[in-house]
Amino acid sequence: MKLHDILKTRFGFDQFRPHQEEICQRITQGRDLLVVMPTGAGKSLCYQLPGLARGGTTIVVSPLLALIEDQVTKLNQRGLVADRIHSGRSRELQRRVCLEYLNGRLNFLFVAPERFSVPGFVEMLMKRPPTLLAVDEAHCISQWGHDFRPDYRLLGEHLSKLRPAPVVALTATATPVVQDDIVTQLKLKEETRSIHGFRRDNIGVHVLEVTPSNRLSLIQSLLSKDETCPAIIYAPTRKVADQLHKDLKSQFSTGIYHAGMTPQERERNQNLFIEGKFKAMVATIAFGMGIDKSDIRTVIHAALPSSVENYYQEIGRAGRDGKPSQAVLLHSYADQRTHEFFFERDYPEVSVLTGILNKILKDHSGSPVPSAVLRDNLRNAVGSAKGIEEEVVSKALEKLVIHRAIAIDFDENISLNTAHLEKSPQEWVKTYTQQRLYRQKQVTQMLGFVQTHKCRMLSLVQHFGDQNDSGKGCGNCDFCAPAQASRSQNSVLPSFLPSRLLTQTEQKQVALVMSILAGRPSGIAAGRIFEEVSTYHKALDRKDFENLLQVIVRANWVEIAQEVFEKDGKKISYRKISVTGVGAKANSERLASLQITQLPQRKPKKNCQRDRKTQKTKAKKRVYLSP
Repeated sequence: MKLHDILKTRFGFDQFRPHQEEICQRITQGRDLLVVMPTGAGKSLCYQLPGLARGGTTIVVSPLLALIEDQVTKLNQRGLVADRIHSGRSRELQRRVCLEYLNGRLNFLFVAPERFSVPGFVEMLMKRPPTLLAVDEAHCISQWGHDFRPDYRLLGEHLSKLRPAPVVALTATATPVVQDDIVTQLKLKEETRSIHGFRRDNIGVHVLEVTPSNRLSLIQSLLSKDETCPAIIYAPTRKVADQLHKDLKSQFSTGIYHAGMTPQERERNQNLFIEGKFKAMVATIAFGMGIDKSDIRTVIHAALPSSVENYYQEIGRAGRDGKPSQAVLLHSYADQRTHEFFFERDYPEVSVLTGILNKILKDHSGSPVPSAVLRDNLRNAVGSAKGIEEEVVSKALEKLVIHRAIAIDFDENISLNTAHLEKSPQEWVKTYTQQRLYRQKQVTQMLGFVQTHKCRMLSLVQHFGDQNDSGKGCGNCDFCAPAQASRSQNSVLPSFLPSRLLTQTEQKQVALVMSILAGRPSGIAAGRIFEEVSTYHKALDRKDFENLLQVIVRANWVEIAQEVFEKDGKKISYRKISVTGVGAKANSERLASLQITQLPQRKPKKNCQRDRKTQKTKAKKRVYLSP
């Protein structure tokens, strides 16, 4: 049967979405493939249709139980035979599914990655090899990915035993370095990459620098408009999510979702949101993977996300029906401090990991020890605040497993990975240090995104290396269309942040910037311009200067380039500002017509010195909160 016939008879579609047909043809022909396409672009069809075309059983590896259940239900509704094996099912049910597989009665078998570590499981699958292997959410296999899962790391070794079936890896978010790691770990043969569709011009991306105390009122303004709902509001921690939900639920029908709730509570709220009973869902990053709701109009981030990859995947849940939607990101310098706390918790110093290895060797002679016993011993040895050290110990053990310094068997016994350590005793230090540096780089990249002076959507597309993008601005973000953002055809963002004309003082400050640049045709560092302008306008602070800089960049009066100079052997980057042809012709009439986004007034600090002392005290007492 031809691919178009299967598409019509089995899935009810008259035509393929962009790039789907080419992908399906390659996989049907038996070629390995890495598919990177955004949420809602139709990745599932890219393994389901070739699986049917090749016959036999397609094994799908997925880390998301909710997504597995959803996919199995939909395939069964189409008259196909699909089942699943994961920790949420009883042993009796899993045994029955294995028999169904061995008897050749399944079109699709969905398997959670940890099942492959169960003794004898892969050998059972080998008795009747599959015709296609699909790895969903493939970024989870990479230590550079934003949602890395240790159980995924050994998949390449397990799946190689099920060859010669072709392997297709699918993900909605993978930078070039993650793509390379996926290919290496899964041992894809003569692999082809299909990196497409990252541009989502129906989503208007808006980035606003707003202090935490002013964010609630902006969120309330957004939710007050029917055209901006349903909405998802992402909070950085459980504590913030709980408080936001408490503040919003009296005014709006709002649900909440985070890892601190019971599975039953999370499932109930998720279903109510999907059914349209909630106007908005307040959640941590634990929410959204595998959620099939196409009419989400707005995704709000109540704080700075941890990476561009996380951010892109989360805003991709808006507008999957192709209709105009919005992504609103609220951030400030305070968010950077939050990420510093999380980094210190999640990525302990190498010395902490080394101490754990030495303790295993000293106290247990390198022999297996129950995980619970070791954790208690380590916490007692540290002797610090229990609430924090439990997190640190857990994260340290997790990293040692990932980097193959220790091993955990199926019964949760921990032992030194002597074979690997004897062969490469310091390899784990090297790879862990690389991962630690990469995680820091991800936060830096996110900061670069919110501070960029170009189209938001184009910045995201370029981050992922889309192979066929036009390279044009979206015409719909806060950079491309700041003044008319609330009135443009593709935007539903209410004018809760109205633009205004520059004040007389601001006009003078901009005029001074332009006069400074006029005398420096080759450009000048942004910091140097600020120093010169603030000499004459002493009340100007750096944030106000950056806001004015945004205004004249958007007006195409100036352009910004990232430059690098070397000092004491270190490379230091800076922004160089230069005047454009349009800016050289700017006059007082054009200056008077410039508009700036009107942000909430910042609350003045009563006693800056006392505030700094208070912040330091709070930092020492801080308890880490998980998403």
